[in-house]
Amino acid sequence: MSAEARTAGHGTERAATAAPVRRRGEALESAIYGAVLQQLTTDGYARLTMEGVAAAAQTGKAALYRRWSSKEELVMDALRASLPPAGAAPDTGSLRGDLLAVVTGLRTAMFSELGAAVRAIMSEMDHQRARAFLELVLERVVEPTTALIAEVLDRGTARGEVRPGAVTPLVTDVVPALMLYRIKMCGGGAVELDPAAIVDEVLLPIVRP
Repeated sequence: MSAEARTAGHGTERAATAAPVRRRGEALESAIYGAVLQQLTTDGYARLTMEGVAAAAQTGKAALYRRWSSKEELVMDALRASLPPAGAAPDTGSLRGDLLAVVTGLRTAMFSELGAAVRAIMSEMDHQRARAFLELVLERVVEPTTALIAEVLDRGTARGEVRPGAVTPLVTDVVPALMLYRIKMCGGGAVELDPAAIVDEVLLPIVRP
């Protein structure tokens, strides 16, 4: 092969490597949402840009602006699409086992990439600007968690492990409120949010007969 042919071949390879990845529909949307979460966790909300998301998702800015007029709308849709359903309440056969499963699941969610993205938003935005994001987290994370805790405690009441009348909205709010406080106000990490300590030292003493 001549030098000219080799040079032309290398040029073709470079062009193919540099060509944008052509995706449409759900594949493109998934890549964009993944880029949003990644940028939130590494750079924070203030430094996230539509241009940066487009580059990370290997698409053009026009693909983003055709659907989202601002990064606020884009981030909201990324969170909405990425938040998983709460799932069914655990049934381990014991109140403590069920509560440990719920608290462990919440801690896992809080320290996942998605949880880190949500924390980045909450730590950088004032309450008014973060209101829509807060409402989404309440609807998709906090309220389903309190519903799981209420179901577990109600089952414990039927087994005699929880005193009658102990299951109130204030009690079911204790776990997510405590965990959010330790993360946001105290800078706590996963080690400080020990599910066994939360269940044994806080929740069980409140509800036991």
